Amino acid sequence: MKKVFSLFVVLFAITTVAFAQKGVVKFAKESHDFGKIEQGKPVTFTFEFTNTGTDPVVISNAQPSCGCTTPDWTKSAVLPGQKGYVKATYNAAAMGQFNKTVTVTSNGERPQIFLELRGEVVAPKEAQSAAAAPTPAPAIKKKVAKTTR
Repeated sequence: MKKVFSLFVVLFAITTVAFAQKGVVKFAKESHDFGKIEQGKPVTFTFEFTNTGTDPVVISNAQPSCGCTTPDWTKSAVLPGQKGYVKATYNAAAMGQFNKTVTVTSNGERPQIFLELRGEVVAPKEAQSAAAAPTPAPAIKKKVAKTTR
């Protein structure tokens, strides 16, 4: 009787694991480096994903780490084999290095996925070229002595 019960438990566990796969969100990449971007000009990157699981995936939220990042995402269910997106726009107001995240919440196998945006905000091009160009030295006029003979 114990052997039959043990066999039943093993078969139940195998069957449950085989049919338990949910939707699987597989992003092409989970981080993006903008490099150097100009201050005051927002930049956007679209993270694309594929549902590689067996059930539809629904993204319920995409929460940025701060107010300087605005997310948008596929609002409808993404069927198995189909593609979806999470688009993140960074404001680029503050100068310097940045590293921001967008937390994606879904009904997928991984309920939370962290997408990363990084880069460096630099001065606008006009300010960069003005700062890079050296200021010319004032012209010095030489007095030429006239000699009479």
